[in-house]
Amino acid sequence: MSDAEQIVYLNGAFLPMGEAKVPVLDRGFIYGDGVYEVIPVYHRAPFRMSHHLKRLQYSLDGIRLANPMDDDAWDALVRELVARQPFDDQAVYLQVTRGVAKRDHAFPKGARPTVFMMSNPLPLPSREQVERGVAVVTADDNRWHRCDLKTTSLLGNVLMRQRAADLDAVETVMFRDGWLTEASASNVLIVRGGTIVAPPKDHQILPGITYDATIEFAREAGMPMEIRPVRREEALSADEMWLSSSTKEVLAITTLDGRPFGSGVPGPVFRRMYAAFQAHKPAASRRA
Repeated sequence: MSDAEQIVYLNGAFLPMGEAKVPVLDRGFIYGDGVYEVIPVYHRAPFRMSHHLKRLQYSLDGIRLANPMDDDAWDALVRELVARQPFDDQAVYLQVTRGVAKRDHAFPKGARPTVFMMSNPLPLPSREQVERGVAVVTADDNRWHRCDLKTTSLLGNVLMRQRAADLDAVETVMFRDGWLTEASASNVLIVRGGTIVAPPKDHQILPGITYDATIEFAREAGMPMEIRPVRREEALSADEMWLSSSTKEVLAITTLDGRPFGSGVPGPVFRRMYAAFQAHKPAASRRA
């Protein structure tokens, strides 16, 4: 099946992607005026759906856009879209914009939100990435101050992600005023003395669903855990550093700015965390 034939959802209809059209005056196109979610699906079962829908509502509230449907309707649409795809493990992307209106910065009156959804194969980390870890680079965080909203206005993140790509790394880990925030498309956690440390959720970072899952699974497994601000110096001298996201799950950072980080291999706490994460996934999607 070609990309154009892939079934997507747009404003009340399921149709081939090649037939899905959005007017050029849609505020998502003109202003990036919208929000989105990415929901991982394992063996056709959405993972932590209620958490993703709660975050969707938070983002919609943050940009003052009414939710076009309730959680039950979203749940049914996601599951229908998943059922229409030929692959089992998926990444469902859903986006809500403020709709089509004359170009004017102020909110338009009477505009109907545009709702778009698509689902692609879930790009899980490779075995090599899990076993050897991944490379990142660092940068100052120069994005806007509402990173807690999952908006489609992602140019700052795009530039940071491209910085990593230019340097053959998977992510850019960012610091604002000397404090760890997050990466361009991931949350970041560190390990010091056997304790997992995560920056607190505030307006500087996205409240990651996998971030929450990692903390939950760590506590269930009896792994020491702290949530507190992390200084740049502490992060760069940590025993371990991890990335977490819906598509990366949890990955160990073993190269930072071109140099080995920590022991240069995924650490013992990461190995425990990775096993705990896999144990919570649907059985058909667990790695051996």
